[in-house]
Amino acid sequence: MKADADADTPRTSLLLVDDDRLILGTLGAGLRHLGYRVDVAVDVAEAEALLGASLRPDLAIVDMHLPGSDGLALARRLAELGHVPFVMLSAYSDAANVERATRSGALGYLVKPLMLHQIQPAIETALRRARELDELRRTSAQLQAALDTDREINVATGIAMAQYRMARQPAFELLRNAARAQRRKLAAVAQELVRACESRQR
Repeated sequence: MKADADADTPRTSLLLVDDDRLILGTLGAGLRHLGYRVDVAVDVAEAEALLGASLRPDLAIVDMHLPGSDGLALARRLAELGHVPFVMLSAYSDAANVERATRSGALGYLVKPLMLHQIQPAIETALRRARELDELRRTSAQLQAALDTDREINVATGIAMAQYRMARQPAFELLRNAARAQRRKLAAVAQELVRACESRQR
């Protein structure tokens, strides 16, 4: 059964990076047969060229030992490009290599030689984990935005309290009524008041 059997569903995009052209050819063909869209690169420079041309794979599968610059350097670049998730690929299964891959943020560690029936579950597990991490990042960003908004509204309320010599609740109501009258969000009115106050203090 192919990974994305529904023709209306966008195919999962993979970037496969390995200096062994036989692995690129056989593994790439096998993954395409399973329904993935696969781009390949033989080294970091070629992978960088693809990424520079706006390729943003759903998951990268990167050999740890590449000519010129190792796979961990590419892993750092993937992290910079909007947290592109990746798994590391290696012919070595020693603890030191696994530890290096884990510290770099790899969502999995695959040991050569690879069989398709072994690699597909690892890919799908990594993709699920990547989606969970992405959701956590979005939730964290939303929470931070909410905290920043609350902070700005509190500061603006304090400014109104000082300017009009009123208690907190009436000052808050004053801001809220101003937002309603202007048909604007309370946060925007609060931000404007805070910025105006900061400008006067400069």
